[in-house]
Amino acid sequence: RVTLLELIIEKESEKYPVTSEETNVFMRHADFLAGCFKEKCEAVLKLTSAADAEDEEALVTVRLLDVLCEMTSNNGQLEHLQALPGLLETAIDTLRLTHLAGKQAVNIFTATHAMTGQEEISHPAVGFKSHLIRLIGNLCYKNKENQDKV
Repeated sequence: RVTLLELIIEKESEKYPVTSEETNVFMRHADFLAGCFKEKCEAVLKLTSAADAEDEEALVTVRLLDVLCEMTSNNGQLEHLQALPGLLETAIDTLRLTHLAGKQAVNIFTATHAMTGQEEISHPAVGFKSHLIRLIGNLCYKNKENQDKV
């Protein structure tokens, strides 16, 4: 699943013009991936435990967030994703939960806290909070209704 999501990220980041048929496919994928993220977003909190550092659901959730960030960076899909019910609220709630989890244990969600001396920990969740903030920012871009929610 992680590999498939990485392929979707690559396809999304291409700068080639897309047909209307491809746009419709991307919209359906966006709906599905946003739904998966809303369902599984709390799985990433398992990564705070050393025993669950390789939890597959959590790793998939990290990649889902990456895909959603890439999709919301694309103007063709931005408005569609901004209108999805619950996506913004889920991102905000997940940000709150990861912030609290980072205060209660070793904060693996931010790069600044993942440094020990001169070496960096290469944990899959490093940067998760910054990606959540990116998603929230993208969902609020030129959208007064979402800005008011935040």
